[in-house]
Amino acid sequence: MSVPVIAFFNNKGGVGETSLVYHLSWMYAELGVDVLAVDLDPQANLTVAFLDETAIEDLWSDGQASQKTVFDSLVPLVEGYGDIAEHPPVLEVAERLVLLAGDLSLSRFEDDLSQEWPHCQDGRVKAFRITSAFWRLIQRAAQQSGAKVALLDLGPNLGSINRAGLIAADHLVVPLAPDLFSLQGLRNLGPTLKSWQQGWTSRLTAAEGVVDFELPKGQIRPAGYVVLQHEVRLDRPVRAYEKWVERIPGAYRTQVLGQDAAGTDRFKDDPNCLALLKHYRSLMPLAQEARKPIFALKPADGALGSHFAAAQEARKDFRDLALKIAGRCLPAAELAADLRKVLDGA
Repeated sequence: MSVPVIAFFNNKGGVGETSLVYHLSWMYAELGVDVLAVDLDPQANLTVAFLDETAIEDLWSDGQASQKTVFDSLVPLVEGYGDIAEHPPVLEVAERLVLLAGDLSLSRFEDDLSQEWPHCQDGRVKAFRITSAFWRLIQRAAQQSGAKVALLDLGPNLGSINRAGLIAADHLVVPLAPDLFSLQGLRNLGPTLKSWQQGWTSRLTAAEGVVDFELPKGQIRPAGYVVLQHEVRLDRPVRAYEKWVERIPGAYRTQVLGQDAAGTDRFKDDPNCLALLKHYRSLMPLAQEARKPIFALKPADGALGSHFAAAQEARKDFRDLALKIAGRCLPAAELAADLRKVLDGA
């Protein structure tokens, strides 16, 4: 049985996608769920968030014989003398939390993915190996580490790396900001997802009787969206903020779900809204310095007074979000016993 893969993606950047994956990875580990965080963004921001400078320097040092990153695991496939790594290099970040580290070199895989996508229609085995490489790598890494769920961070674009990453996903969470750019991003995202999903479905038909290894289903089921609030500024009055927030439910329903917007719920009642999160902007420098999620900050980390209260509020926010996503995306059998009790209302 394959491990569920939850992708966090919006082709509009700057909406806090990496921060979401980072904090939810820590929260699931805290809730007792073994989690694999996967960094498929060539900018490798998720990896930078998890690891200190010394670890990153070792990770990306030239001349290292051992495989340490996502791209290292793809090298035999890229260079044509093998397939993906038999034992992906997962890094233990904490108890129940492991990382499949990103790499700036991953952008070199973009051309291979782009060139081989049409060849899948011709039933070429190499094309399927390359297109399914991310999914197979994630599954091997999860099985190797004992992870029950994989959280996938992607870059903000509609390129072939993200196409392969989303084909590897069972579920999709869309991070949004309450502005025009996020709404436009939804208009781009919805039709593209539909095209990619249909394209992969037709390619799976071409793989029948040709490919002797397992391929992803390419389901990409939308789980909902998360809105990350902008800090209110003098040039961004609350009225403008509310205007964009109220447009999100209809845009998500029509563009991502392909449904009629008639009767769309208001934002606060929209079942597709997973959470409205604050930026917790003042806590981020403390969290980065302490190399921990904001909800784990203590007075010893500098989180005093109102900062400590905000950190505790963040804990509740991310816990609620993690539970809501788990309820929609994770099979009951994959959940820790304590988490099942929470979701069942025990």
